[in-house]
Amino acid sequence: MAMAQSGVQIIRGGLVTAPGDRRAGPADILVIDGVIREVAAPGMPAPDGAAVIDAAHMLIHPGLINAHTHGGQGFARGTGDRITLELLLTATPWATRYRTVEEKRLSGLICAAEMALKGCTAAYDLTAEFPLPTVEGMDAAASAYAEVGMRAVLAPQVADLTLYQAIPGLMDAVPADLREAVAAMQPGSADACLAAIEAILRGWRWRSQDIHIAVGPTIPHHCTQPFICGCARLAREHGARLHTHVAESKVQAVTGVRRYGMTLTRQLDEWGILGPDFTAAHAIWLDDDDISRFADRGASIAHNPGSNMRLGNGMFALRRVLDAGVTVGIGSDGVGCSDNQNIYEAMRYASMVSKVQSPFNARWASADEVYHAATAGGAKALGLEGVGEIRAGCKADLVFVDLHVPHWMPHNWTVNQLVHAEDATGVRHVMVGGRMIVRDGALLTVDLPALAAAVEASRARFAELAAESRAVVERLEAVVNGFCPSLAAEPYPVRRYLDDAPD
Repeated sequence: MAMAQSGVQIIRGGLVTAPGDRRAGPADILVIDGVIREVAAPGMPAPDGAAVIDAAHMLIHPGLINAHTHGGQGFARGTGDRITLELLLTATPWATRYRTVEEKRLSGLICAAEMALKGCTAAYDLTAEFPLPTVEGMDAAASAYAEVGMRAVLAPQVADLTLYQAIPGLMDAVPADLREAVAAMQPGSADACLAAIEAILRGWRWRSQDIHIAVGPTIPHHCTQPFICGCARLAREHGARLHTHVAESKVQAVTGVRRYGMTLTRQLDEWGILGPDFTAAHAIWLDDDDISRFADRGASIAHNPGSNMRLGNGMFALRRVLDAGVTVGIGSDGVGCSDNQNIYEAMRYASMVSKVQSPFNARWASADEVYHAATAGGAKALGLEGVGEIRAGCKADLVFVDLHVPHWMPHNWTVNQLVHAEDATGVRHVMVGGRMIVRDGALLTVDLPALAAAVEASRARFAELAAESRAVVERLEAVVNGFCPSLAAEPYPVRRYLDDAPD
């Protein structure tokens, strides 16, 4: 997997991205045992016996880092349209309850394979299981990344409340004849879930392969205070990170104020949860005090522009967050809510969304800032050291982009074109820890036709199992869709929609 390749390699003939350079310049890269030892001018002497990697006509940039995804959504691609976050959450328990351990591995494998082929070498993955996380399920998710050859931080995505308990008034809107179905979606108890998380943390066996374990209380108000604080306690006792979704939708933002009398961010901070080990996904509906709290506590945000638009959740204030000094990574989110795992596309979206929020270009994010978020910023959000950069001492996680494809003709401004022109079709090779996992555009570690056959068989099995519950889910979706938009229509001091009424 993403273990260091033993031996000595020298990469010659390529153009190497460097911070501040408008156009990447030629350089050789010396790699020893999977670690970059030197980046120097072409013709750099190499030790005897070094394997030479020819990078002529290629641009080399650090592996992209996906700061937020859900490998467990691998089977959900293309299953919804005009779907809000709350509708997605309505279907999630039903979608996860039928998966076998092998299907959990296959789901992760689909997503990891796509990421690798599209220049991504590390990911932060929240994996959901119902009704409780399991050692076997998380092990299966880790094995998918190991098979592909990526680095990862995996977090069991957990809660002790249902959607209907989390949103004030929603349970009252559920017809009496659907209450039993809603009760069947209750996750395991807080104590049982915390015990399951602790077992996963204690038994984690993947650290030597740079696949780490974190804790993912899914959404703050889907967790009771003792439960989410218990998640934080376990994470910190075991030196693990925390990852949750914060203020992703306006429904969540309004709900936070209704439940706690304050924003979700402020409540998390008062519980002592914000810190350098904490990453929030989305964080669209933050006010200025929320943003200051992230900055003051050294917490990170995973910006998911594709999902934010796909689910209609609004526009993230990237400029304001960066100006406050908050670490920002770029995420794809899961394929069930953003369709692909393409961080090049996510970079382009992040840039574009920042630009439609103001007529003043000083308030737009620059290409350099977006690129930094997708590389070094993502590394910090994942808590990974020695990745996201090309310099001596860093791990040799490298992407080789073909400069003979049309969107690099001409090559004018390297980072600008990586953010705005590259779409993953230029990816030629991908290296993780000195090991090639993609060569000449082909994934070397996974038999993709065999994977496709296994996935199709599982899709057919799941479709049959889920047929009976589909009618129930559709009725519940009608309830949720009738209730939640009224919350989103309520006044809120933050504006993230184009059609919000003026303050």
